Amino acid sequence: MKRTLTFLLSAICFCSCAKQSDITLRQQVAQMVMVGFQGTDINNCGEIAQVITNEHIGGIILFEYSAPTKSRPRNIVSVEQTRTLVAELQKLSQIPLFVAIDEEGGMVSRLKSRYGFLPTVTPQYLGQTNNEDTTRFYARRIAEACRSVGVNVNFAPSVDVNVNPNCPIIGKLGRSFSSDVETVIKHARWFASEHQKANVGCAIKHFPGHGSSLADSHLGLTDVTQTWTRAELKPFETLLAEPNGPMLMTSHIFNAKLDSVYPATLSKPTLSIVRDSIGYNGVIFSDDMMMNAISKCYGLEEAVFRAIEAGVDVLIFSNNIDEYNPNIAHQVIELIMKMVADGRISKERIAQSVERIMLMKHVICSSN
Repeated sequence: MKRTLTFLLSAICFCSCAKQSDITLRQQVAQMVMVGFQGTDINNCGEIAQVITNEHIGGIILFEYSAPTKSRPRNIVSVEQTRTLVAELQKLSQIPLFVAIDEEGGMVSRLKSRYGFLPTVTPQYLGQTNNEDTTRFYARRIAEACRSVGVNVNFAPSVDVNVNPNCPIIGKLGRSFSSDVETVIKHARWFASEHQKANVGCAIKHFPGHGSSLADSHLGLTDVTQTWTRAELKPFETLLAEPNGPMLMTSHIFNAKLDSVYPATLSKPTLSIVRDSIGYNGVIFSDDMMMNAISKCYGLEEAVFRAIEAGVDVLIFSNNIDEYNPNIAHQVIELIMKMVADGRISKERIAQSVERIMLMKHVICSSN
């Protein structure tokens, strides 16, 4: 890598961090961790404040509904409250945080109109309307909503091809633009373009394609071996190869055509398609490592190790599936540190991810 970690860190002149030579291995590891949390203001989310201050985690993810408690609010009450919450948490971080959200529009929306945000439509509606101005209009609305509250990473759009309209987590929720690959590509490109204008990073998902699945990977291991085709790769191959293209989120689907042992997030052969075949060298986010497809099938240590070895840069722990673990960031950082100490993961592998992360943070955070 031509650019060193020190160079990239020093490029982030907008942060109030210590001299870049002071960043420790532990702080580098922590940049690879993104967590969800409970709380709507700085006074009732002391736990995440401590994690940001003491562990220097790389990012947070916001939700409006708490699945563990089956209640609202989680993090979002209003536009002003969310803006203030994010700003206060950013102030605690020596290195600017990735502040992420799933804001696809329609059924998958955290910034709802009930909280004062403008309404959105589903990707399916946009694909069926098939009008560039309409897609750009709603994509711009979403991007501006994100930026207005300090969100700088949107885990959207889904570029899953609508192979199975009855797929419980994609087709049935209107999350795919179309069953036509080229339609998916052009609408995703317009969506990402409007986010780029607003200085919000997009991460397309769910690699290598979730649209043909018969089940929901939130609930357990989902096998698409018999339903998936290589055509589902094309949106990723096209968009990730473009200059200044989007980032990427993996899926937890199992696809024996690509790896007969591990699901995509944990699969080096699968993610090598991204790194080697496509030549993408940007940030790869895992899907939520607490989803049952991972948490119920693999131990935390194995899952973390396999994901990093596969090529994932940022590990997401939403704390928003079945249980809430206030110590998850600390536990994951400790695990990775031990793996480095034991020689299972190299310092060079950590630096590789941190370089990608810092470069992206420089791009999306420098205008704040």
